[in-house]
Amino acid sequence: MQKITLQLPDDLVKLGKLQGDDLSRDALTLLVLELYREELVSLGKAAELCSLSVSEFMQFSAFRQVPLHYGEVELKQDRQYFEKLAP
Repeated sequence: MQKITLQLPDDLVKLGKLQGDDLSRDALTLLVLELYREELVSLGKAAELCSLSVSEFMQFSAFRQVPLHYGEVELKQDRQYFEKLAP
């Protein structure tokens, strides 16, 4: 993992509604959300990058008004995944 130092203007912190003790985690989550919005990462990968469950990332996405990208391809992948889990 690469580590960078980033200075964020106070206005950006306010506009991004970044709050809490870990601004770097919040900024990372917003960056991943943008990658997801641009369809550069999948829902599962976005959740993994943020260290969130898929449902937590879905809630975060909804809070930020970013629609889910879920079509036939994703449905097929999910079905294949769950078939592997079935005993």
